[in-house]
Amino acid sequence: MSKVTVLSRGLLISTLSMTMMACMNMQAPQPMIKSDIPQNFAQTNTGISIAHQGYKQFFVDTQLLQVIEISLNNNRDLRTATLNIQRAQQQYQISKNAQLPSIGANGSAVRQANPSVNPNNPYSTFQVGLGVTAYELDFWGRVKSLKDVALNNYFATQSAQEAMQISLVSQVSQAWLDYAFAQENLEFAQQTLKTQLDAYNLNKKRFDVGIDSEIPLGQAQISVETARNDVAAYKTQMSQAQNLLNLLAGQNIPQQLLPNHMIKNISSETSFATGLSSDLLNHRPDLKAAEYQLKAAGANIGAAKARMYPNISLTGSTGYASTELKDLFKSGGFSWSVGPSIDLPIFDWGTRKANIKIAETEQQIALADYEKAIQSAFREVNDALATHAHIEDRLNAQRRLVSATDTTYKLSTARFITGIESYLTVLDAQRSAYAAQQSLLMLEHTKLNNQIELYKALGGGLSKPIS
Repeated sequence: MSKVTVLSRGLLISTLSMTMMACMNMQAPQPMIKSDIPQNFAQTNTGISIAHQGYKQFFVDTQLLQVIEISLNNNRDLRTATLNIQRAQQQYQISKNAQLPSIGANGSAVRQANPSVNPNNPYSTFQVGLGVTAYELDFWGRVKSLKDVALNNYFATQSAQEAMQISLVSQVSQAWLDYAFAQENLEFAQQTLKTQLDAYNLNKKRFDVGIDSEIPLGQAQISVETARNDVAAYKTQMSQAQNLLNLLAGQNIPQQLLPNHMIKNISSETSFATGLSSDLLNHRPDLKAAEYQLKAAGANIGAAKARMYPNISLTGSTGYASTELKDLFKSGGFSWSVGPSIDLPIFDWGTRKANIKIAETEQQIALADYEKAIQSAFREVNDALATHAHIEDRLNAQRRLVSATDTTYKLSTARFITGIESYLTVLDAQRSAYAAQQSLLMLEHTKLNNQIELYKALGGGLSKPIS
């Protein structure tokens, strides 16, 4: 090999290295985010946010924890989200590989004749070698921008999967609670039905002996059928809650894992601290996903701008060629070629400029989506905190109301038996006592559901704390 050849190759390699290092970055800078959110939550509880806890530390019931674990392992939506991560990872790998030259082996054996030289004497040509096909010299950062797009899409997909896990933990916990409280309401409705049947039998005896008219008997019959309707309704709610649990878990939940007692506490926490408002951006994976999508939109602008400049590709090959197969690898058969190609559309009727405008518009859309996601997250936290701040006052008032209505019902029943009051008074008192007890159960359900909602809104629910 001559010194001229060596010098030429060295010069070519040096030139390519310098031009590669000089690649331009045309990606758009991160736009100013104006979410217009308050610096603090409406109701702030000092201390480390409960979102730092994994669900195994937050929830206290072992049955519920087992149901959550089954759901995380078998839920179909979560499984699809995991597969989406794998797909995004491979797409990123493809875009990353585009920054490297693609090298392939080639070989050929051609039998041909030259009509102008000796048409009756065909000859063979054999060739084998390595080649680089259309390797784009990324002077303007187009390939790098596309790689950054794929990388941010991968991170966004990963964050979306984490957000789905948080949502699944919350949905499973709430469905499990729905089953428990439907069961509690069913037991109360069955007790009420028994009481109403006793009252109906008493009124029937009074009617049969002529003490009362048929009106009290009809009123008692109305109460009986109302209670029967409630029993059927709560049985339906239990079945629906169980069906939802089975769907979320991706399989039938064993009966021993369903709640069979009144749920007084869902969490081991007592203070339910929110931490700093700025922590929300770190704990909520859906906000991270929106941020990555915003970054991907900025990288897309860089790729669109790079198309305004020439697309320069490098092709080359090296190998051996000979007219005799036995002489293919002998000295003198070595050959090589290298050369660039350029592609620059002269007239595209503004297509490339329109693509830049589209990419810039998509960035603004991603920015608006990110700001809206932040605002929605703060609203969810503040809504949960508003319920949490006053739920105990509501429960205490409702407990006093239950006590008062129950006392009134007992007194009116006693006065009816002695003939002082009519059955209409008993019926009104019983309806008030029944409604008050139902409302108390509903508020207790709301309290526990609110704790789950607050935990979810703050970004809690991952299997382990987010660093």
